[in-house]
Amino acid sequence: MTNQMISKIEGNVLILEREFNAPRELVFQAFTKAEHLKQWWGPRGWTLPVCHVDFREGGVWHYCMKCEDKNQGDFYGMESWGKAAYREIVVPEKIVYVDYFSDAEGNVAEDMPQTLVTLTFIETDNGTRVINRGEYATAEALKQVMDMGMMQGITDTWNRLVEHLKSIQENN
Repeated sequence: MTNQMISKIEGNVLILEREFNAPRELVFQAFTKAEHLKQWWGPRGWTLPVCHVDFREGGVWHYCMKCEDKNQGDFYGMESWGKAAYREIVVPEKIVYVDYFSDAEGNVAEDMPQTLVTLTFIETDNGTRVINRGEYATAEALKQVMDMGMMQGITDTWNRLVEHLKSIQENN
């Protein structure tokens, strides 16, 4: 049985938690290496045609998600650019970064909410618990991304991560 995601909102903070049946080092790598991220980042039906990762404190991850699924109607062909600026990295325990909406050149979209994300990777008996703590400037900014369908998107994304981790472990 796949572990389900637990989510809770505390004011301007969204906390997501899920256990993955894979070793902590592998789960950590899945969040930090382009060859992994290209396999699972984004909702189902979306690909990551651009994924540049400079994984170090002060480094940046710049990416583009693109909808390749014709069944998603108006979303088909749409691109969504994002940028993460890494602030703190403790391998394989923690990653802290600021997540931005951006354009293809990496310019931050000032009219969109930014998120201070703290990812924590905890070893468990069955694998790795990931806690994603997303702090927004205001509760309204958090509501804005929730209204854009973020919960469905992140649930889809983490389900794809489960499948990716399983396929890696089966092929090794």
